[in-house]
Amino acid sequence: MSDGAMSSWARALMACALAAALVPARAALFEDDEARKAIIELRNRTTALEQARNRQDNELAKTNAQLLEQVQTLQRSVLALSAQIESLRGELATLRGSNEQLARDIADLQRRQKDINQATQGVDDRIRKLEPMKVTVDGVEFVADPEEKRQFDDALAALRGGDFDKAATMFAGFTRRWPASGYLESARFWLGNALYGKREYKEAIATFRTMVKNAPDHPRAPEALLALANCQLESKDAKGARATIGELIKRYPKSEAAQAGRERLASLK
Repeated sequence: MSDGAMSSWARALMACALAAALVPARAALFEDDEARKAIIELRNRTTALEQARNRQDNELAKTNAQLLEQVQTLQRSVLALSAQIESLRGELATLRGSNEQLARDIADLQRRQKDINQATQGVDDRIRKLEPMKVTVDGVEFVADPEEKRQFDDALAALRGGDFDKAATMFAGFTRRWPASGYLESARFWLGNALYGKREYKEAIATFRTMVKNAPDHPRAPEALLALANCQLESKDAKGARATIGELIKRYPKSEAAQAGRERLASLK
């Protein structure tokens, strides 16, 4: 081999050796770049995570602050509401006390009003007992004193009960006490009947005569004449009885008493 060929081959061999020596160095250089890139990327990711975590921490802190403020506001509202509730409870207790007192006052007023009403009613009753009233007796209407009416009714009740002595006494007392009464002629009529029941025919005849004389238009006048004739018959005065019945028929021909008198007159013949 020539020197030139040897030199070329030697250069080629040296180049290959150099190339072989440079391959590991390049590989190492490449690996270092990748590692740096990885480290940089990791740092960037770490930085991003830290920034994200910081943002989250800030947001969380902000949220916590807002929540804390809301909680504090709510606490203040609760406290205020509790104070209002306590105030309302106090007012309610006061109102209840006032209502209870008002109820007692109303009850007391109602009792007083009831007492006043009862007293007023009593006064009204007493006034009514004293006030004249309209009455109708034997078809005659007139105004009578309450006491006047009571005495007449009591006397009439005694007569209807068959107590002729009591009735006669009461009717006689009535005619003396109430000489201008609208009851007067009715009282005389029933007085005559009470005397008849007592068999005091003379006094009965006088009473019936007085009644017919003073009130010939009274609805009881025909009956009074018939009762007078009966008293005469009981006194064995048939002649007087016939005369009285004749008077009855003449003065009150259409009355029921006159019809009864006709029948009695027929029996006397």
